[in-house]
Amino acid sequence: MPFDPTLPYLDLPRIPPPVELETRAVLKACVTARAAVAELNQAGSLLPNQSILINSIPLLEAKASSEIENIVTTTDRLFRFAADATSAQADPATREALRYRTALRRGAESLRRRPLSTATAVEVCRALLDIRVDVRKIPGTALVNQATGKVVYTPPHGETLLRDLLGNWEMFLHTSEQLDPLVRMAVGHYQFEAIHPFVDGNGRTGRILNSLYLVECELLSLPILYLSRAIIRRKAEYYQLLNQVTATGAWEAWIVYILEGVAETARWTTERIHAIRELMQQTTTYAKEAAPGVYRRELVELIFEQPYCRIQNVVDAGIAKRETASLYLKALVHAGVLEEIKAGRERLFVNTRLMELLLNETPERTPLPNPSPLR
Repeated sequence: MPFDPTLPYLDLPRIPPPVELETRAVLKACVTARAAVAELNQAGSLLPNQSILINSIPLLEAKASSEIENIVTTTDRLFRFAADATSAQADPATREALRYRTALRRGAESLRRRPLSTATAVEVCRALLDIRVDVRKIPGTALVNQATGKVVYTPPHGETLLRDLLGNWEMFLHTSEQLDPLVRMAVGHYQFEAIHPFVDGNGRTGRILNSLYLVECELLSLPILYLSRAIIRRKAEYYQLLNQVTATGAWEAWIVYILEGVAETARWTTERIHAIRELMQQTTTYAKEAAPGVYRRELVELIFEQPYCRIQNVVDAGIAKRETASLYLKALVHAGVLEEIKAGRERLFVNTRLMELLLNETPERTPLPNPSPLR
């Protein structure tokens, strides 16, 4: 009997499926992806301050992952309100996207207490939605094509069945060691989305779990795989391949797609990390010449951790008291390192070159001006 998307998929097969997963095409894509992830992990370890990655890459991932779910905000808003996600000035979409970063951090913290599990997924989803969500207990969930209104998939229902499927998902991730971790991640991601354990937030939760799983498998030391960027670039194909696994068991195409996304994402992020390091070095050298009276290594690191920097950020970092902190930031504005903008009643000091580097397809940026010492 052919698969009917309008009926609950109560017979969702357990994983691993009874087919060869590491086909020739999969293994070829896997070698490329593993090399790219290893290079990314090495690049990340070379940054002098890991907080720069933790504060920037998850925000880009938050924007992209939310965009996949039609939650639209801008990168400017995300970085502007990153230090205060509950600000009344932040619109609902921005606050929702910022919760993605919170959820990612909660998930990373949970890995220190226990392996990736259903409990991890619940904790991540609760942080994403900011409500006490749990595994679905009632039927009625269906996935609909927003353009046509047509039901494209009806996940299984019933808490007992869902928890049994999630138990199988956990077991697969942690015991199928004959498979490469990236292949396990791809298979596990499909299965989590097919189980669709929550009323809302499944896609974003699943994408966070991908990054956490690579940390658990020690392929990455930080959850900085910005996979949603690659999915957005091939969004229609993402949903098409998910559906093909469900309808026809087309595992190879799905796994290759995910591995190609991992490789693309890892290369892009590695390129950005190298560019961030170079920009930090240039900014440090430039600030010493252009603003020697205010230069502090900690201050340069801070404007890379917080590209939308507030006077209070400088105070909280213990670099200077408020009046002096204001003078430091204004001196960097005068030197051309930062740009000062007004946001409501407060002033923001923006590291525009870092933002250009993060936002542009190529890591190009406006060069620093010739130093004119400010003493």
